[in-house]
Amino acid sequence: MILTGFIKDNYASSRLLKSSTDLPFIHIDHSRKIFDHIENTSTFSWNTMMRGYLQRSYPKKAIFVYRLMVLNYVCPDKYTYPILVQASAIRLSEWEGKELHDHVIKLGFDSDVYVQNTLIYMYGVCDNVGDARKVFDESPVLDSVSWNSMLAGYVQTGNLEEATIIYDRMPERNVIASNSMIVLLGRSGLVSEALQVFNGMDEKDLVSWTALISCYEQNGMYEEALLMFLELNSDTRMVDEVVVVSVLSACTHLSAIKAGELIHGLALKIGIGCYINLQNVLIHMYSTCGDIMAAEQLFNVGYQLDQISWNSMISGYLKCGSVEKARALFDSMPERDIVSWSAMISGYAQQDQFSETLALFQQMQLEEIRPDETTLVSVLSACTHLAAFDQGRWVHAYIRKSNLNINAILGTTLIDMYMKFGCVESALEVFTGMEEKGVSSWNALILGLAMNGLVVRSLEMFSEMKKCGAVPNEITFVAVLGACRHMGLVDEGRHHFDSMTQKHKIEPNVKHYGCMVDLFGRAGLLKEAEKLIESMPMPPDTATWGALLGACKKHGDSEMGERVGRRLVELQPNHDGFHVLLSNIYASKGNWNDVLEVRETMMKQSVVKTPGCSMIEANGVIYEFLAGDKTHPHINEIEKMLDEIAERLKMLGYAPDTNEVSLDIDEEEKATTLLRHSEKLAIAFGLIAISPPTTIRIMKNLRICNDCHAVLAHIMDATALVVLIRLPPRTFHLVDEDILMAEDTGKHGSVPNQTTDNYVKVFTSLRKFKNTLHGRSWTRRSRNPPQSPESQKHGTSSRMYFLSQWALSGVRSSNVKGITLKGEGGPLFTFSFSLVLLFS
Repeated sequence: MILTGFIKDNYASSRLLKSSTDLPFIHIDHSRKIFDHIENTSTFSWNTMMRGYLQRSYPKKAIFVYRLMVLNYVCPDKYTYPILVQASAIRLSEWEGKELHDHVIKLGFDSDVYVQNTLIYMYGVCDNVGDARKVFDESPVLDSVSWNSMLAGYVQTGNLEEATIIYDRMPERNVIASNSMIVLLGRSGLVSEALQVFNGMDEKDLVSWTALISCYEQNGMYEEALLMFLELNSDTRMVDEVVVVSVLSACTHLSAIKAGELIHGLALKIGIGCYINLQNVLIHMYSTCGDIMAAEQLFNVGYQLDQISWNSMISGYLKCGSVEKARALFDSMPERDIVSWSAMISGYAQQDQFSETLALFQQMQLEEIRPDETTLVSVLSACTHLAAFDQGRWVHAYIRKSNLNINAILGTTLIDMYMKFGCVESALEVFTGMEEKGVSSWNALILGLAMNGLVVRSLEMFSEMKKCGAVPNEITFVAVLGACRHMGLVDEGRHHFDSMTQKHKIEPNVKHYGCMVDLFGRAGLLKEAEKLIESMPMPPDTATWGALLGACKKHGDSEMGERVGRRLVELQPNHDGFHVLLSNIYASKGNWNDVLEVRETMMKQSVVKTPGCSMIEANGVIYEFLAGDKTHPHINEIEKMLDEIAERLKMLGYAPDTNEVSLDIDEEEKATTLLRHSEKLAIAFGLIAISPPTTIRIMKNLRICNDCHAVLAHIMDATALVVLIRLPPRTFHLVDEDILMAEDTGKHGSVPNQTTDNYVKVFTSLRKFKNTLHGRSWTRRSRNPPQSPESQKHGTSSRMYFLSQWALSGVRSSNVKGITLKGEGGPLFTFSFSLVLLFS
């Protein structure tokens, strides 16, 4: 045509241009060359070129052609603007759409229904339903597209009320409108209304069925979704990948892997198995239902893998406990997004690999990936379990600095962390600042106050919780009964236990009965505790029997203790703790033959006693100590500090409780063994390594023995140092009756029973203690020290005031040799010692 000159003919060239844009196998650049060769370009040709770009998903180029059209003084017509408005809608560019709307009004095309419909659609897509409704109301002519476009805008923004008004006012409800209403009603949780719309449709297409099946799946009605799909398939209707994805998701939630396999086969039969969304949901289904091999096979043969595919496979490995495979896949990913990092970090935390959790989070920081709330929840949980308080405070500072939203889950995790680190004021600050408080947030607060000795405040918060309209659940009553147990409130504990069924319609479970058994045991009501166990409607667990066994040891009922201990050993023969406790009961009576019998039984059954292990954080580094540990680089200084502590304590009348050593050795060896318990080594190291007035925080894997309990109590009486020792779940030791709870009945060295709490607090001043160790005299302090002006202002004693102020202060820098990172919450430091790699 160029050679013959026909390209100059306006009609011929415009038809050639239209043919080239309509044929999908002709590249749009070739159409543009034809367009550029046309000399007298008509409005039709300009529209054709813009429509071609729009059809090939080049909306920006369509807008650019329009600008050229205006510059060339070509007058647009009513067919021009629908193309351009659609282009701005695809680009989600409302300002472009508004500018085009102005052009429409100036040129007088605003009365054209086709133009009006595209404007309504554009505003709806851009979430501006106000302007969409204005165009709709001012339009002189409305057709079915107008009504559908307006309805679609309300559906997109989730405005059920206005969508219902438009739907009810429609002159004629077509399939598209009814499908849109089913989608919106499903998102709003109105399943019965969605079903009513579905049943009222005269004509249903595949989208109608898909919308209702998705409605069921989104609202947890998975069986109904599966049955609806079977009904759809039984009528030999053709299905597509969208409806198959929805029903496979329902199969995943139902763990109906057989049905999922059949649907997978159907997808392959009808030729839709290659769709990436379908492959991803299949990988998720197989891995969630435990068939990791099938998921792995799908992943390996997939040729269109996307980010979701990799993330789904990583999550599948983690759910099956294959952490190593998940990490290998994570490391081999071509590109990692926040979901990938969050899945891997959360997986480590769920598998109790907390040091790996923090190490991977450090790597995430190095790669400048911004963490989300899910990631931070896992990291804070790891900090809590590792007693890494500085790291936890840094994360909280990072959250504040980054203006991240503290939702109910993240806020609850922060409350739990601060409570377990003994920072009640910080926990209360987080709770008060939370806009959204769930039941779990109240539970964490009630339990945390109780574990920190503020039992009365804990029960007050329970009353406040009910006043605020929050409905208590089973976990709430575990916390409330635990608070009563700490304070020895037998009658109040009975009242709350009875109110569970009578007032709150909650059937007590084994944990609630365990709390009551522990409450009775602490109060010395051993027979009542045993009677309650025998009357339980469910088999008692070992923790419940263990609570009674601890009470027997505390109150010296060796006969019942021996009977209960024997039963526990029979119930859980591989549990080393029960063997050891039974052995200790025999040792306290001097029955060394029975002690040897227990130890021989342990050897026969290959039961190995878990060694005592304590971890302490000093200047951003986690140090680990085992009982009798002599491998620490500063062991000489530690032992010197321990010997000095022992000498000072003897001056206060302390004598080692050698009954805690269940070995038939002389008293001097027993005293030496006691002095090298892991928590004592950690405290001695803390006195050497930590600068005052920082709190010493220790995490221990086992209970504290009588002697360690007594040593801490004597140190408390002589000084004013703050020592927080975190113990494993259901183990809590207290040494200060006045500040925490009257658990010791005034006798240092008595062993409290097991509880659900995690901390022991001993109040002393680090600087004062360190000074006295270097030659100053020790004096027994008053139980009610005078209050400073600051403490009077805050309502706390002077020995507690500096702790609360320290807890509320900013994150301090630690001069630790290692890798320095730049973080928004302050300087980050990485340092490794022993088994743990952490940041601070």
